[in-house]
Amino acid sequence: MESSVVSELEGTLSRDRDPFSYFMLVAFEASGLLRFALLLVFWPVIRLLDALGMEDVGLKLMIFVATVGVRESEIESVARAVLPKFYMDDIDMEAWRVFSSYDKRVVVTRTPRVMVERFVKEHLRADEVIGTELVVNRFGYATGLVDGDISSLPRRVAKVFVDENPSLGLGRPESGSYNFLSLCKEEMHPPFHTEQIHPDHQILRPLPVIFHDGRLVKRPTPSTALLILLWMPLGIFIATIRIVVGLMLPMRAIPYMSRLFGGKIIVKGKPPPPVSRGNNGVLFVCTHRTLMDPVVLSTVLGRKIPAVTYSISRFSEILSPIPTVRLTRIREVDAEKIKRELGKGDLVVCPEGTTCREPFLLRFSALFAELTDQIVPVAMNYRVGFFHATTARGWKALDPIFFFMNPRPVYEVTFLNQLPVEATCSSGKSPHDVANYVQRILAATLGFECTNFTRKDKYRVLAGNDGTVSYISLVDQVKKVVSTFKPFFH
Repeated sequence: MESSVVSELEGTLSRDRDPFSYFMLVAFEASGLLRFALLLVFWPVIRLLDALGMEDVGLKLMIFVATVGVRESEIESVARAVLPKFYMDDIDMEAWRVFSSYDKRVVVTRTPRVMVERFVKEHLRADEVIGTELVVNRFGYATGLVDGDISSLPRRVAKVFVDENPSLGLGRPESGSYNFLSLCKEEMHPPFHTEQIHPDHQILRPLPVIFHDGRLVKRPTPSTALLILLWMPLGIFIATIRIVVGLMLPMRAIPYMSRLFGGKIIVKGKPPPPVSRGNNGVLFVCTHRTLMDPVVLSTVLGRKIPAVTYSISRFSEILSPIPTVRLTRIREVDAEKIKRELGKGDLVVCPEGTTCREPFLLRFSALFAELTDQIVPVAMNYRVGFFHATTARGWKALDPIFFFMNPRPVYEVTFLNQLPVEATCSSGKSPHDVANYVQRILAATLGFECTNFTRKDKYRVLAGNDGTVSYISLVDQVKKVVSTFKPFFH
């Protein structure tokens, strides 16, 4: 007989029982700073309603302020690209072990289903999600209202289990009007213990979040959100100073001056010396964490090293302080370009083809291994406190600005030894073997995991496209800048 479990999300599978911070994420990423600030202003009112026993009213107020006038597609995009990382970080693994030991798994949530369904089904392996439903008008915009009453959730659970009641219910007895535990044969309440799981079931692991988008590093709880809002004007001012000073100073001076402005560059290993005239250059093969990786590498080396680019915008190329070599994605043409640049001197390539901010490395393109035996792997990583310096859905030219808006941005550059001849194609190894070997040693250096995912996989998950950048007019570029900040309601 199939065993089944029904679990509450808030306060059970996730440790935090208050969904407020997730609505703040939707407000910031789907609409902008103004709605983000407005929802924070309503937080004391929401807390007061909770204290008066009017939790449903407080939840409806959160939903209304965060979603009214926002396109449903934007909410779905945030739920796909941004929220899973924060939900995963908040998962109670003890509750997960109990939940995952059953055959049929259902999750009940007060949060709109559209916000949690992708994460719960893809990462927690749930079969069904029962949550509130947003009302969307015929133009595709959310009205801010929910369809039906939140107290109807237990009835919807009962409809899923028509033939037999669920074997187990996981939840808080104080959940209030949508408590479904009375429908279950057994019930458990947090905190959970691993000995409560069925010993004859193999424990599944939640699927990790490999691709993640959005600008905010930390989940915006009320205190964190207030700190972000207070820091934002000062952060923009500091970022401007850092960028202007960086453009004025010679590259050799930047690592020393960065400390005066709160930044830090950590260098490990020994970089190779510049090549002598008449010799082919060294190919620096880097992990790709942000758009600034080649710039930071040039700063550490004290000289401008050209960087191979895949699909960055023309505007980003104009802003770049180092030369860039745009590839065409035509293998023969790209190989000739890289060979020509190596004949002039050193070159930087990021064979992942796109950034990945989680502790994973994407599949390395093998093209670089075919073209030279002078390969120096470089492990790049960065740490920030408030804002991520990468985006798949926003405007990439703003990546350096968001990086420098952080109070204490840190970059780590680790030079590995140049590959010995026996590890290159000269010894008869295939380009794919060389590329995989370089990926493995870089992953081991950073403590990351290797994957077979590619640039297209990332953009299909985060942005719903293949990641190709089209050349658009200056007016459209300006519009995209404005849409990145989105300071007004839709």
